[in-house]
Amino acid sequence: MDIEYLLLLQRFREAINDFLTPFMEWISLFAVTYLALVPVIVYWIYDRKKGLFPLASYFLCVGVNAAIKLTACVYRPWIKDARVVPAGDAITTATGYSFPSGHTATAGPIYLGLAKVFYPVRKWLAYVLVIVLLITGFSRNYLGVHTPQDVVFAMLEAMVTVYAMDRIFRYVEKDPKKENILLLFEFLFAVAGLVYITYKPYPMQYVNGELLVDPRKMMNDGYGDLAMMMMYPIARFIEKQWIRFKPVGLNWKGLVTAVIGAAIFWMLGTYLKPYLIAQLGTHWGKFAMSAVEVFFLITIYPLFIRLFHHLSEKQQQSQ
Repeated sequence: MDIEYLLLLQRFREAINDFLTPFMEWISLFAVTYLALVPVIVYWIYDRKKGLFPLASYFLCVGVNAAIKLTACVYRPWIKDARVVPAGDAITTATGYSFPSGHTATAGPIYLGLAKVFYPVRKWLAYVLVIVLLITGFSRNYLGVHTPQDVVFAMLEAMVTVYAMDRIFRYVEKDPKKENILLLFEFLFAVAGLVYITYKPYPMQYVNGELLVDPRKMMNDGYGDLAMMMMYPIARFIEKQWIRFKPVGLNWKGLVTAVIGAAIFWMLGTYLKPYLIAQLGTHWGKFAMSAVEVFFLITIYPLFIRLFHHLSEKQQQSQ
């Protein structure tokens, strides 16, 4: 039934001459490239807690998703049925096993987390964010790279993660000292997850003497995702313990801060990522890149913001 649904969408794509394919590719790719910058910019220039909530949900969700994906080891639709032909260049970004959808598990906690924090004051924005999430999930089916159950389960993951993180944030707000214990637990879970995906057995199915799916390639994203889950507790602890920056504000300084931060983030992905993968290999290269990204977003750039603000305040006082 799931394959027939994908074939139905495939026939629809062909009937409209791939008219919607570029949009579906864009919204799908955006989810795993620059979407995380949205809550990060909120975190940097508007409200620490409102930005941190979807980010914390995101780091937790992708780590859990990686462990589940590499446990289930479900093959992609076109491997299960050769009639399925992914649209456009979607197959190049469809890395790893199929279940659950990594793109949806990435987009879900960010869109839902932002919807949660902005719902009390911007209900229309919350509804828009949920709609965009649904379109993102559907795009994975439309492009032929995920089955409906891949997307639905990832959506459920995102919902459970955001709910759990909401309870955690409420708990920590009442007793801030307990946050360190929760951060330690998340770090240890990620370490255990990394050991688990490294040494667990994987299906080794051969067709005509060739390995159908190479487990080592399927593990690449898992290393990157679990690195984010592992490094967030460390970065968060460092920031709250020693940096304690203040958001710049919704003004021209905030705009400049956001643009500079986004530009640096883009350069890291464009230039540093290929270098790390070339030097360390795909597993540890992706692990190292994710670690750099988390520390830059949560700790390093906030330190720059604090120093910049301190310098600006001293200049104003001297005038």
